[in-house]
Amino acid sequence: MITNHSSSSTDSRRTGMNTGMNTDNGFYSIIDYTVDGPETQAELVNAFAELQTRWVNFYPGFRSARFHVSTDGTRVYNIVHWESEADYRNFVETSDTEGRMAAIQQALEGLSGRAEPRMSGIPTYKVVREIGPRD
Repeated sequence: MITNHSSSSTDSRRTGMNTGMNTDNGFYSIIDYTVDGPETQAELVNAFAELQTRWVNFYPGFRSARFHVSTDGTRVYNIVHWESEADYRNFVETSDTEGRMAAIQQALEGLSGRAEPRMSGIPTYKVVREIGPRD
């Protein structure tokens, strides 16, 4: 859980931390794939955006799904933002996991190139600290 410690503006200038920054206590699932080039990156982003629309984005607490691609064409990160861990857990417990996993497998098989997951363990995260620009 993130806590927002208040401090004076003198303290924030001294430490270089922006205390007026919005602290976000959301919950994230970060899905990481290695791909064999920019074309596969684009295909994977499109396929996973469709999967988010079809299987995820209508669940309570869903905030967004952001897709990041590496500039060298080898990685795709899908960062799914939830209002809370409880919302994410509700999604996991009540969604059609089998159907969603089958759709993911079908999407991967439909790519013209190769994409391999790089997650180890459950890919869920909480923000615990963020550094922003100086005042």
